[in-house]
Amino acid sequence: MPCRCAKSCSRLRVGAAIRWAETVNGHLPPLLRRSQMKGMRRALPLLPLLALAACAIGPSLDERLATYIGRSELELVSSLGVPTRSYETGGQKFLQYEENRTVAVPGGFIGGPWGPWGPYSRGFYGGFSTTAYAPVQCDVTFALREGRVASYVYRGQGCA
Repeated sequence: MPCRCAKSCSRLRVGAAIRWAETVNGHLPPLLRRSQMKGMRRALPLLPLLALAACAIGPSLDERLATYIGRSELELVSSLGVPTRSYETGGQKFLQYEENRTVAVPGGFIGGPWGPWGPYSRGFYGGFSTTAYAPVQCDVTFALREGRVASYVYRGQGCA
């Protein structure tokens, strides 16, 4: 019987091929599983978003600290906690926050050619890599005028 519509005819041919594959192998080959293909088709439009998300980075320290400009002292302390130190002079109040942490810095390779007849004979190369730990600090000082944050300054190698 000739097909009236090309789409239905091609569907019949694909369906027949799938049924034939099931009867020959007893199971459907992985490339022909319709449920898997539907899932991949649904995920395909999300790939560009995933690529963009992989490149995205969060806001910088300046962007995060700029949100506190104009806020009251109460809002600042309730958000960041009790400051490490405070100082008041000339109608201005300064609140300083400190952050101290230790970061791991990859080191070099310690070792050399050690063999059975001393360090410079033919032998194997032995040794180990080292990891150093370095303290880093970030100090942020907020200047308040009339009870509101007017500016901020940060310094230290840990401010990133």
